[in-house]
Amino acid sequence: MKYAVAIVAGLLCAPLVALQAADVPDIGSRRELFVDRFLVGELKNASLKLHEPQLAAPVSPARPNGHYATLLQADDKFQFYYRGDKDPNVAWKTHGIEAYHDGEVTLYAESKDAIHWTVPKLGLFEHPSFPDGNIVLMNEFLVNHNFTPFIDTKPGVPASEKYKALGGIAFQPHQTAVRDKRGPGGLKAFVSPDGVHWKKLRDEPVVPEDWGKYFDSQNYAFWSESEQRYVCYFRRFIKGWRGIARTTSEDFVNWTPLVEMQANLPGEHLYTSCTQPYFRAAHLYIALPTRFMDKRGAATDILFMTTRGGDRYDREFTQSLIRPGLGSDGWANRANYAAIGIHQTGPTEMSLFLTGGRRYTLRLDGFASVNAPLAGGEIITKPFRFTGSQLEINYSTSAAGQLRVELQDAEGNSLPGFTLDDCEPIWGDHIARVVKWKNSPNLAALASKPVRLRVDLTDADLFSLRFVEDK
Repeated sequence: MKYAVAIVAGLLCAPLVALQAADVPDIGSRRELFVDRFLVGELKNASLKLHEPQLAAPVSPARPNGHYATLLQADDKFQFYYRGDKDPNVAWKTHGIEAYHDGEVTLYAESKDAIHWTVPKLGLFEHPSFPDGNIVLMNEFLVNHNFTPFIDTKPGVPASEKYKALGGIAFQPHQTAVRDKRGPGGLKAFVSPDGVHWKKLRDEPVVPEDWGKYFDSQNYAFWSESEQRYVCYFRRFIKGWRGIARTTSEDFVNWTPLVEMQANLPGEHLYTSCTQPYFRAAHLYIALPTRFMDKRGAATDILFMTTRGGDRYDREFTQSLIRPGLGSDGWANRANYAAIGIHQTGPTEMSLFLTGGRRYTLRLDGFASVNAPLAGGEIITKPFRFTGSQLEINYSTSAAGQLRVELQDAEGNSLPGFTLDDCEPIWGDHIARVVKWKNSPNLAALASKPVRLRVDLTDADLFSLRFVEDK
């Protein structure tokens, strides 16, 4: 093993010195998913494949789940926030905007596994329509329409502000009289020590109402570890289409000028964004927007997009992630909204949650993969740097399929000891498996140097990879 490492180190020393300053991403030991082309250099008889979530047993009891639900994972439980109406027969078209929004409340449930839920009697607010007593916010005009909390992971955040939330909408031009009476709209900020007891951070909106047009969607903020700031993705009309904008903040009060995201395809309304850090790779933001077809009876489905920050979503996959499905229920007006929150619900499983208590599952990291048929294919990555001594992959093959992995230098030359022929063939189905080469050479000598991966696949899927230390 030492001999193989010495050969690699000697061969790479001279040419790689000149490449240290090159524009080569350093992925360190973070997990990278094949949901975009960040690492993809070349695909040969292979493609990026979007996988279809499977409908699972619904959450129990089925939560109404509103249109703007949020599921958070605390240290000891899952927490579920969803909208309720004091009188579901009160509508803004028939009773006016004041009566409609005054009748909204934010409800709460808890679970140990994100599947079986209990409704605690909190004793914070009382209303006959909610005898369970699980109201966490009431009588906050406009805010309860889309109150969206998150757990603040910023280092040093005060315990009293461990939870934060945004909520509110903007008045439309014909609602001037109500605005003059009730004050401006916009996104208002709330804080809480436990996700149950909430208070306003301040009376005035922190995100002004003229940014939104009209915020009547789920507007989610979070602390971004990769960007080292708070990030908020919110609803905005862009050139007449429902779209998505973004703003950032260092203190959750003062926000940068909005940036309109490049997300919509021609003729496409995006009703929500559901943009959130992926829990196993927080630098990668997963979005599950609702696509709204206003001329098809307001039918909706769920899309899949990603972003790594900036003003653009990656639209590698333009097809639906979750279709309305068989039967009329899924094709009803605005019937399909994803909740904020993608969570692990089993050793190899994660769950997505939709309107009406529906739950869909995927394997961990299983949104998309590099896929090749039985005839074989391969991916060659772009040059990158890494930290670690072993390569761990999340993959699946058929009984007849396999994978092999080769390490190359930045110019595409095979590295001695790490060629395809040196790689022990890999088959099966694992969330985490370490790639082995003959003589078990250690990757530590290659760390921080530009390398490429060449992965040969036969009837196989490669979902993600990361470099780790010896286990």
